[in-house]
Amino acid sequence: MKRIDSPEDLEKLRRKLRSKKKTDKTTISVCVSTGCVALGSIKVLEAIKAELERQGLVETVNVKETGCLGFCEQGPRLSIHPKEICYFKVKPEDAQEIVSKTVIKGEVVERLLYKDPATGKVARRLDEIPFYRHQVRPLLANNERIDPKSINDYIALGGYEALAKALFKMTPEDVIEEIKRANLRGRGGGGFPTGIKWETTRKAPGHLKYVIVNCDEGDPGAFMDRSLMEGNPHSVLEGLIIGGYAIGAGEGFVYVREEYPLAAENITNAIRQAEEYGLLGENILGSGFNFKVRVHRGAGAFVSGESSALMNAIEGCIGEPRPKYVHTAVKGVWGRPSCLNNVKTWANIPLIILNGAEWFRKIGTEGSSGTAIFSLVGKVNNTGLVEVPMGITLRDLIYKIGGGIKDGKKFKAVQTGGPSGGFIPEQYLNLPVDFDELNRVGSMMGSGGMVVMDEDTCMVDAARFFIDFLLEESCGKCIPCREGLRVLSRILNDICEGKGVEEDVMIVEEIAETMRDASLCALGTTAANPVLTSLKYFRDEWDQHLKAKRCPAKACKALVNYYIEPEKCQACQLCRRECPTGAILGGVEQVHWIEQDKCVKCGSCYEACRFNAIVKLSGEPIPPPPPEGTKPVRRRGGR
Repeated sequence: MKRIDSPEDLEKLRRKLRSKKKTDKTTISVCVSTGCVALGSIKVLEAIKAELERQGLVETVNVKETGCLGFCEQGPRLSIHPKEICYFKVKPEDAQEIVSKTVIKGEVVERLLYKDPATGKVARRLDEIPFYRHQVRPLLANNERIDPKSINDYIALGGYEALAKALFKMTPEDVIEEIKRANLRGRGGGGFPTGIKWETTRKAPGHLKYVIVNCDEGDPGAFMDRSLMEGNPHSVLEGLIIGGYAIGAGEGFVYVREEYPLAAENITNAIRQAEEYGLLGENILGSGFNFKVRVHRGAGAFVSGESSALMNAIEGCIGEPRPKYVHTAVKGVWGRPSCLNNVKTWANIPLIILNGAEWFRKIGTEGSSGTAIFSLVGKVNNTGLVEVPMGITLRDLIYKIGGGIKDGKKFKAVQTGGPSGGFIPEQYLNLPVDFDELNRVGSMMGSGGMVVMDEDTCMVDAARFFIDFLLEESCGKCIPCREGLRVLSRILNDICEGKGVEEDVMIVEEIAETMRDASLCALGTTAANPVLTSLKYFRDEWDQHLKAKRCPAKACKALVNYYIEPEKCQACQLCRRECPTGAILGGVEQVHWIEQDKCVKCGSCYEACRFNAIVKLSGEPIPPPPPEGTKPVRRRGGR
């Protein structure tokens, strides 16, 4: 690579790359993000390459490996340009047809297009698919257009133009003012104004300062930061360099959790390429600004995502939080001013510098500008990575983009903000999603995890699950968090096993209050959110567990019994064969029944039965078995 020594050289290279693209050949973009790889996209990629070679098209067709395209539910995904034909759930055996029909003849393979399960309508363009139609994707859109390992792809789409603008047309103070005017709030969860944090670090005493990317994403079901880092690492890097210039830092760190090998690989590659082009290192673009970046691989502890814990880890110490009598923006890594921002926060910076603060403020709400990226998961039809303007309602997110609740079941709650977030009930489905509104109902934005729950979810059990997760992840350094989580876990497990007492509620509330007021870091101060919102919005379920020893959702194993309804049983023996303990009795011509003493409540029989003959009972008497020799009432069909 030839070093770029000026903004003019950068623009010249960009024009050259774009000119080349105009005359470029057909490109097949295959998503090789972690999600699609798990669904087999590497085999699809290999099959496409093999088919192109077999048909002698290697020289005339590009194959591009891209980051996450969202809609993970429909992976593996690929798109063919310039016609932008998108195929879903592609299998290796589809390669021959794709190449023969679409690449050579320009025909569309109809069966690989997206078909709306509700209307049956086939979508030929992305904007015809409900999952994409309601999104605004300034951060994620380029995932589809670039190879994350190619800096030229990024530059051709305007990459590093914002850096050149910041270095040559703006003072550091101008940059900070622009970020402040944009009202960019930290996407890591806290929602603190980014510009003010930058200003604090810039004004902090000391000439050695650091800027840091937080890519330690440990929330269950969350993959927003990973996808952005895997799919468009240069956008994060460019934001970091601009931040370093504005704050007066000469060095930056990218903290990537160990479980994200592809993210670490792609950002490491991006740093090397930027250095080779002179966009990183000494005298960037001939501006006189020097800046270097190092990648730090985190050990994968959830608590290490907390700012002071992360900085401890960068210093080579144990990744656990420390008291923040002075903000890390003033006294961070090695006691020096350090500005830590989330992956998504940094990726927003080039867009704001290039398009201006007013453009950014036009997206979202007055208090929360811009977009938010969520990993939409759980009991929703369309799971995947979504980017939406702040202020979109939960209802639109879950029903228009998410396609509603799976299997036609009833919505019960959604948890936002990761394991420390709160459960939001149906009454708030019209709530606009932004930092302040989510806080108002007891939850939070967090880094963007969004877990949808249906009517079969027990909200006491859900609170127990997240508390147990946080108990495992707590570093144990401070007593309120360590002991508070331990006691909460014991109480919640007791309640889910039918051993709870009514006084437990008072103890839970006292512990939650103590943890919130006295814990050392955000893990402890927010850990009780799932419990408190579970209590606040689903108190009846708690009472049923405590007083009637009953689980209304029939999800708590200890409070559930399985029973075979004689009039529905077809004596097919499927359940008998699946039962691991031999608890199901009855022959081919005899209605089955369950010996309750032998039943371990694994649910295998419930899953196996095709006639809905097996039901769950909770807190109600179990009817006696049918008289010996009872014959089944035969009927056709199954569930």
